[in-house]
Amino acid sequence: MARRLGLGRRKIRIAQIEKRTNLQVTFSKRKLGIFKKASELAILCGVEIAIILFSPGGKVLAFGSPDVQSVISRFRPQIPPPQGPSAALDIVEAKGNVRVHELTMQLDYVSNQLEEEKKRGEALDEAWRTRELKYWWEDPIEELNSQQLQALQASVQDLEKYADYKQMELYQAQIAADQGFNVDGHGPRFFG
Repeated sequence: MARRLGLGRRKIRIAQIEKRTNLQVTFSKRKLGIFKKASELAILCGVEIAIILFSPGGKVLAFGSPDVQSVISRFRPQIPPPQGPSAALDIVEAKGNVRVHELTMQLDYVSNQLEEEKKRGEALDEAWRTRELKYWWEDPIEELNSQQLQALQASVQDLEKYADYKQMELYQAQIAADQGFNVDGHGPRFFG
């Protein structure tokens, strides 16, 4: 099974992206990344944080923990906290941020599990690829040393004993069946 190699992490040149579609894709991915890091920083260190982004399309995006407005109010105390309909929007935004945080935590958990499974799969693939002969007894008999030959001989003798035992068990079961006893040899067998 051929393993497909990806590009993985590579160093990129930090400069303005010229192609519009590439710019949008990069912005979307990195926006989620920066919001995720901000959420983690808020949780791990117990800090208040606010991030305001203006997308290439001119859209305003914000993330705040506990919410953007309270962080901005602490930064600039002369701005009064909003009242009325704007305050309701802030509550909705805060609830949305909590949900984003919950989903981020779920994503982290699933991502970690996926990464562990990928590593496990890669290790299994590598073990399978590098395996020439699984066990020494798969070698041709001419290539075995004295100790391996003795171990092989003992294993064959054990196998013979086990085969004889199983054959005797089957023979006894057949006799019991022919005589109308259960296979375990206890009591008569009833049909019907």
